[in-house]
Amino acid sequence: MNWNVKDWNVKEMKIIAGTDFHGSRSAFENFAVNSKRHEVDLAVICGDITNFGTVEQAKNLLTMLAEINIPTIFVPGNCDPPSLVDLNLNGLTCIHGKLYVNSDLAFIGLGGGTVSPFNTFFEMREEEIAKILRRCAENLRENVRKVNLIFVSHTPPKNTRLDRTFMGVHAGSTSVRRFIEENRPLLTLCGHIHEARGVDRVGDTLVVNPGPAKQGNYAIVTIKGGEVNVELRREEI
Repeated sequence: MNWNVKDWNVKEMKIIAGTDFHGSRSAFENFAVNSKRHEVDLAVICGDITNFGTVEQAKNLLTMLAEINIPTIFVPGNCDPPSLVDLNLNGLTCIHGKLYVNSDLAFIGLGGGTVSPFNTFFEMREEEIAKILRRCAENLRENVRKVNLIFVSHTPPKNTRLDRTFMGVHAGSTSVRRFIEENRPLLTLCGHIHEARGVDRVGDTLVVNPGPAKQGNYAIVTIKGGEVNVELRREEI
């Protein structure tokens, strides 16, 4: 899928995006292999690195990406321990609640999920999500003169194709959607809803859920000038 945004002027960058690995070592191996094969400039992980695992388990999985020498940014998912936000691993950066700049693109990250009946590891109320994103937006305006923004969120925006569960419920975040509407990022990468793999848009923003990496899914995103090209891929693992 090609998406043109006339207001943006971004130098070429190729990104591989993955989400919902849920502790699968073979999923991480597949992701690492394809990061090298597609010669990407940056790898992005949208959460659920583990399946209710420990920081040490997450570190062991992420080490496979550290070893391929491709810059990698990530946010934890709702099935990851919240303390994962403090993980320090060479070549990998957690961007939950932070601003990360690579070339002429700025990235803002949001990990965890909204409050659910399942009481998962990392959940936040909408008010807390809104506060984190508001602080990120202020940081962006204060520190980055030219705003070429990519938003990385485990939770998808509310009321899109990408937050619809198999029961037909829209399980995304209203605060995530509001952030996208107000800040108009070039691209949003998300996950969380396994059955909602695909591409949608919120206003001028292209939103992508690569689908669960534990089933061999990932996305290749190429950004050049005012065009964003997205390829959703799946391989047997």
